[in-house]
Amino acid sequence: MVKFLDLKAVTALHRDEIQEAVRSAVDSGWYLLGERVGQFERAYASYIGTKHAVGCANGLDALACIYQACLELGRMKPGDEVIVPANTYIASILAITQNGLVPVLVEPREDMLEIDPDRIESHITNRTRSLMIVHLYGRCAYSEKIGDLCRKYNLLLVEDNAQAHGCRWNGRRTGSLGFAAGHSFYPGKNLGALGDAGAVTTDDDALAAAVRAIANYGSSRKYVFDYCGRNSRLDEIQAAVLGVKLKYLDAENERRRAIARMYYSQIRNPRIHWPAVLPDEQNVFHLFPVLAEERDRLQQFLQENGIQTLIHYPIPPHKQACYRAWNGRSLPVTEKIHAQELSLPIGPAMTDADVETVIDALNRFGR
Repeated sequence: MVKFLDLKAVTALHRDEIQEAVRSAVDSGWYLLGERVGQFERAYASYIGTKHAVGCANGLDALACIYQACLELGRMKPGDEVIVPANTYIASILAITQNGLVPVLVEPREDMLEIDPDRIESHITNRTRSLMIVHLYGRCAYSEKIGDLCRKYNLLLVEDNAQAHGCRWNGRRTGSLGFAAGHSFYPGKNLGALGDAGAVTTDDDALAAAVRAIANYGSSRKYVFDYCGRNSRLDEIQAAVLGVKLKYLDAENERRRAIARMYYSQIRNPRIHWPAVLPDEQNVFHLFPVLAEERDRLQQFLQENGIQTLIHYPIPPHKQACYRAWNGRSLPVTEKIHAQELSLPIGPAMTDADVETVIDALNRFGR
């Protein structure tokens, strides 16, 4: 079986260092808001290229804390609109609605799978205060036009960088391109913890301080609560693990790129398509999405041939029951992508033989 992502094998790449880091954290007797969290925050801020990185419990909380901080600091108010891609994971949108803000869904470019910059301006109103871009699949969603629109309309650019650790745009890492960014370190991410974890990166001192307090029950000093916050703290053990894995992130992203190049050059089945190829720095291949009209049959065929795949994502946000008021909306580009997308196995522990097995099966599909 070629697994979609063999997390046991990925962890084994650095098992000894991870076990020593965990042992040290356990033996320290200090498990929250300690030295290892601070060390990782400083290292990750330096890696991303921002003044601040604030650890939190997960990627959803990272985004939600950003918007709550914007509200608490008076930079936004309830009912303000946030432009967000229609084809994203539900967390991007939950972070908006949980804060009493209004998501404005914008279709992607079919050839890029990211928000279409040419569609954004027509959705801007006098209530629009922010634009969230999502670097989906590990592909950079930023563009000069997006930056220009944010400056023209004074929009807070927030990045959902949950899937794009190490990605770059013109030499700058995603997570440093906007006002603030949310990051997820879910185990399957390019930089993955051994449980849930997340972070916010920003150059804004006030935002960083507010996010740090909000994630700690709203408290900046013990038993003093400035905000109605939440319990969303990065723990010492996960920070220790992430500190080890961060050292190898760029090398592991290069391995993902090498696998992608094999897919690009050797998959020759006309039934299978992929989005436009980006420059290497603009894609860290968290996922390798392909599009196929017979997506479900393709997935079944691969399963029968010992290859595990996943769909990201089978139901778009506007068709989910939790947003039932939107269920009647028509977003045809988004709906087409969600009906055709299939993610192939990719990860730093995959062997060339694994990749060739996937390619051979893909090329036999439909014969």
